[in-house]
Parts: sequence; C-alpha cells; structure tokens
Amino acid sequence: MAGNGSEPAIRTTPALMFQGTGSDVGKSLLVAGLCRAFTNRGLRVRPFKPQNMSNNAAVTSDGGEIGRAQALQALAARVPLTVDMNPVLLKPQTEVGAQVVVQGKILTNATARDYAKLKPTLMAAVLESFNRLSGQADLVLVEGAGSPAEVNLRAGDIANMGFAEAADVPVILIGDIDRGGVIASLVGTHALLPLAEASRIKGFLINKFRGDVTLFDDGLTIIERETRWPSFGVVPYFDGAHILPKEDAVALDAPSQSRPNGTLKIVVPRLSRISNFDDLDPLAAEPGVEVDMVGPGRSLPLDADMVLIPGSKATRSDMDDLRAEGWDIDIHALARRGAIIVGVCGGYQMLGHRVSDPNGIEGPPGETPGLGLLDVETILGGDKALIEVTGKEAASGLSVHGYEMHIGQTDGPDRTRPWLSFDGARDEGAISRSGQIMGCYIHGLFASDDFRRDFLNRIKSGTFAESAWNTRIDGALDGLATHLETHVDIDKLLQTAG
Repeated sequence: MAGNGSEPAIRTTPALMFQGTGSDVGKSLLVAGLCRAFTNRGLRVRPFKPQNMSNNAAVTSDGGEIGRAQALQALAARVPLTVDMNPVLLKPQTEVGAQVVVQGKILTNATARDYAKLKPTLMAAVLESFNRLSGQADLVLVEGAGSPAEVNLRAGDIANMGFAEAADVPVILIGDIDRGGVIASLVGTHALLPLAEASRIKGFLINKFRGDVTLFDDGLTIIERETRWPSFGVVPYFDGAHILPKEDAVALDAPSQSRPNGTLKIVVPRLSRISNFDDLDPLAAEPGVEVDMVGPGRSLPLDADMVLIPGSKATRSDMDDLRAEGWDIDIHALARRGAIIVGVCGGYQMLGHRVSDPNGIEGPPGETPGLGLLDVETILGGDKALIEVTGKEAASGLSVHGYEMHIGQTDGPDRTRPWLSFDGARDEGAISRSGQIMGCYIHGLFASDDFRRDFLNRIKSGTFAESAWNTRIDGALDGLATHLETHVDIDKLLQTAG
C-alpha cells in the first residue's frame, strides 16, 4: 500500500467515471456492459471502483478480495481479477461498523465515525491501484459509490468527486427513471454540487426506462436546460439483468421468482449480514427449482425439499438472529421431515455445536451455540483464507470449482465424512452420519454444472437441464453490450474519456 499522503494521479490512459444520483441506479451493470462493449471493439479495458461497500465479494488472482460487481466487470472485460480493481472494500459487520479491506487485505475494523477519520489516508492506496491499472489498459471505466450529492460526506471523499478530482477523470451521471423522480434527482444533484464538480460532469444517462423512449424527450430537454449537461442516451430496461450476479443485498428485496409447479423447493433464511448470496443464482436459474428467500417475520416453509444456510459476515450475530426468528426450530423440523440441510461458509459454521470467537474478530469475544446438526465446532481466528479451489465431490467424483473466503477452522467427527476433495491434497466440509446434513466453506460451488444437476436430482428426480451457467452469464454480458451499443452514444463516451 502507498503511504498516507495523497499525490495527484498520473493518468497514463483514458478513463471515464460513472457516478449515480443514488445507490442501486444501475452503475455496476452499466459499467459491466460498457466493459464488454469496449472490449468487443478491441480495447484493453479495466474496471475500477475506488471504494465499495458490500458483503458480496470475490477472490482475486493475486490472493485478495474485491467487490462482486468488479468481479463481474472484469469478466465482462475478459481479464483476471486483481485487488487494484477495488482498492477499498468495506464489509459491514454491525449497523455502525465494518471490516476495512485495503488492496485485498484486512486493514482494520472501524465504526462509521472512525472510518470517516481513516478514509482520507486511503487516497494514496486508491491512486496507486488506479495508476497500476492504467498502465495495463487502453481505457479504465470507474464506478462511483452512492451519490456525489451526499455533500455532507464530501470531506475526505475517495469514492466519488474526491477521487475524480484527484485522478482528473471526467464523470457521467446516471439517473434511474424506474424509481421515479429522475428529473429532480439529476437537477438536484447539479444544484448541490460546487461549480468545479458540476463542471466535471460531462453528461448524463437515463437508466431502466420502460415503454416508449420518445415520451421522455421533453424530460431530456428540461434536464439539459437546467444542468447544461448533454444526454448520452436513454437505456431501456434490460430484461437479461436478472441473470447477472447482484452485489447489493437490496437486490434480495425483490420478490422471489416462484415457480408454483416447481419440482424442488429450496428455502434460504435471509440472514441480517448475508454474504456471497450469488451462490444461490445457479440454483434459482434451474428449471423446476424454486428458491424462496425467507425474510424476518416469516417461518421457513415446511414443504421445502432443501434448506440452504448461506454465508454470513458475522456468524455468531446471525446465529442469534436466526434463533430469535425461530428459524432454528423450523430447520430442525425440516430435518426431521427428511429435507436436505446445506450450509455454506458461515452457514456451515452454524450447523455445528458452537462457534467460538476468543479474540473478538467478529464482535465481543465469546461463543454461540449452533444448530447441532453436524458433529463439528468452529473456532474463529488465524489468517483469512482467500483462495480459488478446484476438486471433486467425494460421493460422486464430479468436478467442482469455487473459492474460500473465511476466517476460522471447523473440525469434529463429521469431518471424517468430507463433502469435497481438492486435488487429492486435502478434504473439505462435513456430512452427517445420515448423509442428510452437509456443509463446506466453498463459495461458487453450485456454478459447477454437472455437480449441480446431479446434486439436485439426488434430492428429487426431475429435469434440471439449464444451459451451462458460466456460458449463460457470458451470453448475458454480450446481450447487455449490444443493448448499450444500441441505446447509448458509445463513440461520444469514448471521446469524453480522452
């Protein structure tokens, strides 16, 4: 990491930053689509996000972690993931605090107030990563965070205009028309920004339009008149967006895509600090599978064929919440009814007898009773495991691929029945004596097509024949790129990048 000072970036390649009038306006998806569009034009493209806040992360080729959105954008650009694509990652652990990851490695845990003091010292690392990426690319596409109109947070900003000014990068502002108020959002942002920052914005995009685009012509005229910013296009809602991995947990608030005639029902307790929930996407995409994400206030449906307890950024706290919701009672009832119970990462830890945190890594030191469905227990501590893995399922011999991202060790008698084996070098996970309960630390496990289909058919025989998951994602990115080529002035964006 660079020092604590903040030196102006030496920009060695054209760059363009996409900021939004708020969170979840579609910045991540638009940058991903543009990464693929410019890559398809023969350019070497790199995605970059100075600061991200998400518990959905990915392991990089250089042994660190970055936000899931930048992983998708790197896939769109057809380049390996590196920590420089997202030099500052905040992983919320409580309502007021987060783990601070800098250039792929844990720096500290900080409350929101403490992070406000720490943030300005991180600009040097941000610019260092940006300059490294610039040296590898013909074009860097930068994603902002939240909104530049959050002027109360402007001091020490590294995520939006603070970075844009330090790196001297032009900005495109994105407004989401689907949520309403897009004219006020764009014009209001202009009104709140200092003149120098408003001048840095070179134009705007309207995202998620539904219906006849020409009906918004007058709206474009009003925005251009009030802001003096030109329009770069109006992007109609992209139907293929639901296929692509989501980063923000706000995506989980959307209604589940229920399949009433589904032959297999998977229920997932929505943990307060759920992480890496894109583990569920390949399962939800299978024909005949219904994935029901159960939020607070609902019981877990007792007609489920499978329960999947997902990853968590704060296992002990989420275990307490799970118990407070009564979901522990539901899970035990489902187990007695013969449902398959699966835990991934934090969910795996919850399946054991207890989770101990003697050093207070995730909160106050102590231990929390688990579900007791696996004869194992977990001690949090040691270095964080951040590795990609390839191996096979022990029972079927089918190939699996994924990644580990966890702190702690899980051990006990059920570990003598491992779920997975990696290159014959080590075993991973545990299975109960009955074979009904199983868990492991591997994220991305269900993206392995042959394993996923075989696993589901063992639970309930049916037709699970979705096209190859990774091929489907790649096709959706090509579709998104074509969509943007049609509705956005791509050439003008490239000229603006300089």
